[in-house]
Amino acid sequence: MNLMLPEGDFEAYIFDCDGTLADTMPLHYMAWCAALKDDSCVFPEALFYELGGTPTEKIVEILNERCGTALPPRETALKKEEIYIKMIPQILPIEPVIELVNQYHGSRPMAVASGGYRRIVLQTLNALGIADKFDAIVGAEDYVHSKPAPDSFLEAARRLGVPPEKCLVFEDAQIGIQAAKAAGMQWVLVPPPTRKITEVINPNA
Repeated sequence: MNLMLPEGDFEAYIFDCDGTLADTMPLHYMAWCAALKDDSCVFPEALFYELGGTPTEKIVEILNERCGTALPPRETALKKEEIYIKMIPQILPIEPVIELVNQYHGSRPMAVASGGYRRIVLQTLNALGIADKFDAIVGAEDYVHSKPAPDSFLEAARRLGVPPEKCLVFEDAQIGIQAAKAAGMQWVLVPPPTRKITEVINPNA
């Protein structure tokens, strides 16, 4: 994996979590499938990846529209997240990005800005052993408008005390890149790992 970093003297670095720092996307999809298995709602894998960076409750609302269901967003999101939590020990790092985190740590302030719940993000970072590398962790409950709105990145910059234009964002999803652009920040696109969902350990094992 080759990361193309833009030129510039950046004062802070902001990272998305799922798919950027941690190879969690297959696990999240498996958790969705398990959470929805008793409901008349099919969540295509292609759609799941299209919605990368979208808050969990918003995904439930989108699925309700597509499937004609009336799943309660909050309860369904929590059910999915509880299933995902059991899979956290299986998380693997996205090594090139983790190497940059270790390289930047101590020289520039860093933050995580995610569409997931902060407690889940923190557990993910702890599983990777990097939670203490970040000066701020921004979760879905910390801002109003989700990506592609710039709120999450602007909140991270605010907490770091760095002007948005001096921040560099690392993102794996196009919706996150749009958010970074809207925030006036430069960005780095993190390509997806080559792992396949069939290679992920069974969550019930």
